[in-house]
Amino acid sequence: QVQLVESGGGLVQPGGSLRLSCVASGFIFRIYSMGWYRQAPGKQRELVAAISSEGTTNYADSVKGRFTISRDNAKNTLALQMDSLKPEDTAVYYCNVRVGTLRWGQGTQVTVSS
Repeated sequence: QVQLVESGGGLVQPGGSLRLSCVASGFIFRIYSMGWYRQAPGKQRELVAAISSEGTTNYADSVKGRFTISRDNAKNTLALQMDSLKPEDTAVYYCNVRVGTLRWGQGTQVTVSS
């Protein structure tokens, strides 16, 4: 079955960096577009970044220039490098793929605070 397992979240000070990873299994990773979403308390889940099977990327305006999405098809891994973090980046971050239906990981908490 499709599984997405996120890791790499934590507590970081404003201006700091984190790297999130999502290990995928149960489907042919290299042929699917993948995405990172986030959900802050009291807010709707929103798209942060996405990457196509060919490597084309797109980003939410709020993270452009600070976050970088990448994929390693040999390792079935999706990554999100987050630099210059701001308190408003605090959220649970989820890995996402549409294999038939939308599939989600369990999420990883990112907290940006001094």
